[in-house]
Amino acid sequence: MVGVGRNLWRSFSPTPLLKQAHPEELCVIALIEHDYFKICKAKFAFTKIDTFCVLESGAVFTFGKSKFAEDIPSKFWFKNDKPVLISCGDEHTAIITGKGKLYMFGSNDWGQLGLGSKNTVSKPTCVKALKPEKPKLAVCGRNHTLVYTERGNVYAAGGNSEGQLGLGDTEERTTFHIIRFFTNQHKIKQLSAGSYTSAAVTEDGQLFVWGDNSEGQIGLANEASVSVPCKVDVGKPISSVSCGYYHSALITADGELYTFGEAANGKLGLLPEQLKNNRVPQPVLGIVEKVNKVACGGEHTVVLTETDVYTFGLGQYGQLGHGTFVFESSVPKSVKHLKRHKICNIASGENHTAVIAGMGFTVLLVKLLFVFLRHQNIYLLMQHIS
Repeated sequence: MVGVGRNLWRSFSPTPLLKQAHPEELCVIALIEHDYFKICKAKFAFTKIDTFCVLESGAVFTFGKSKFAEDIPSKFWFKNDKPVLISCGDEHTAIITGKGKLYMFGSNDWGQLGLGSKNTVSKPTCVKALKPEKPKLAVCGRNHTLVYTERGNVYAAGGNSEGQLGLGDTEERTTFHIIRFFTNQHKIKQLSAGSYTSAAVTEDGQLFVWGDNSEGQIGLANEASVSVPCKVDVGKPISSVSCGYYHSALITADGELYTFGEAANGKLGLLPEQLKNNRVPQPVLGIVEKVNKVACGGEHTVVLTETDVYTFGLGQYGQLGHGTFVFESSVPKSVKHLKRHKICNIASGENHTAVIAGMGFTVLLVKLLFVFLRHQNIYLLMQHIS
């Protein structure tokens, strides 16, 4: 296993992390929301200072700076339950289990754990207030958390300086509060959280956004910020959204990609004449194929089409995957090193990128993981659990 990025074994081209895997072992289930990626049935969540890995057995392995073990691999389980979803913020983590329970732990300076205090929590702690509702989606932003439950309610907790909780004000919350805007008519398909932004896509193709819009990152033109969900309309149904640090991207139901927000370093992938309208969604004309997935990092964007992987934006840590001499690309550029692989999912952290590639000729494909990365801890973790 080899990683790439800002460390002693930096690589600027995609490199296989797992050269052998059981056909059913790896499948990405979530996008990176900052410096993390998550994989299931072996799930990983990477932060700047720690690492989480969930195996099919239900064991959660940790490595790096954490309360479970300092810089050595450790593990924990949930009694009579298994994790099915992991999301990480800058310094906090959310886990949803198969029995519909939400566990939170980590830093809590803004109350983002939703446990009623601002005390740091070093072990996964169940959010008992939401147990009757059975959470099914959870995403962690930089200092806030969003949750969607089986009853059709959306909840928010944590930092709220830019209205990212969607509660109509800018007061932080230490417990999960229901976002009254959403009713049972809004069946949520996806949630996404950026630095100080939030987004929700409904099953009928509507996109709602709220929070910081200082760079146009929620696509509401001249609004500085909004504290309640507002609809973004591009004239056609929307299938997914990704919130990066200060830019965002959406995909329409027919596979067209739009980007908006901060335009520095080419991370929007737009033509020069489009940049004057960067505060509202603009089509990325450099990709003519149908887009399946998009992942926004800190200063770069990763796109998966039917046949290719494109990256654009800042690449100083190798996160674009174009080799040693490409430090920035303002237009979508195909990652040539991945062309011989069938890529089935992508994920992006602040300064790294990961993809899952399927190989083989059977229905159960062997999965390979490639990563353009700046964390050397992963190698030791995989040695420990393999």
